[in-house]
Amino acid sequence: MSYTIRPAGPDDAPLLSRLARETFTETFGHLYPAEDLNAFLDGSYAVEILRRQLAAPRQQWLIAEDAAGQAVGYAQAGPCALPHDAVSDAHGELKRIYIRRTAQGTGLGRELMDRSLAWIDETFDGPVWIGVWSENIKAQRLYERYGFAKAGAYEFAVGSVRDHEFILMRS
Repeated sequence: MSYTIRPAGPDDAPLLSRLARETFTETFGHLYPAEDLNAFLDGSYAVEILRRQLAAPRQQWLIAEDAAGQAVGYAQAGPCALPHDAVSDAHGELKRIYIRRTAQGTGLGRELMDRSLAWIDETFDGPVWIGVWSENIKAQRLYERYGFAKAGAYEFAVGSVRDHEFILMRS
């Protein structure tokens, strides 16, 4: 299947809100009580929140669409905000990359990753950062192939649940 990847802008906020909620739930929804999951989704992927993020400087959002024009994945990159002593505003972070299950294994994730990392390298100085759930071994292996190594850890809150996350860095 072929996919088109395009930059997203503030007008894409409603589309990204739906896609982000659906892909997060598809990937991790089984881990959280419904009340915690819904509060997290509302606080992270509300249309107005995404509209502000999409309009912010030094942000790149990409949307991947299938041949029928349906959104199947997205990536977000921008200034690093991970809780690590070595992080600087001059450093870039791959903040989110999500692909619907139906599009996984097609190379689309690698394409979103490649484009996001190229943009980060052009836009920021210093290392590139990624946060990843400690139990997401598949993603960790992918990031390792891209030269990322563990640099720290932190807790990521989804309601009352605290996920153990790794902070990865590529110099």
